[in-house]
Amino acid sequence: MHTDALVRMANQIGQFFEAMPDRPEALEGVAQHLGKFWEPRMRRALLAHIDGEDGAGLNSMVSEAIRLHRGMLGT
Repeated sequence: MHTDALVRMANQIGQFFEAMPDRPEALEGVAQHLGKFWEPRMRRALLAHIDGEDGAGLNSMVSEAIRLHRGMLGT
């Protein structure tokens, strides 16, 4: 899957969780969602994008969630 599509989908997930009043819970929710519903190859590609491109295009909610809860994403 193309990185632009992964970034777009991750940002949509982040936008959904931004509505939650408890930010730490929302950040964990983003990571849990990615870990639970994304295929391993999608998660690996997103992590490679973060490591190689410094997460260009990702919104702050997604970037922070992955930074704090990267272990939940597994691979």
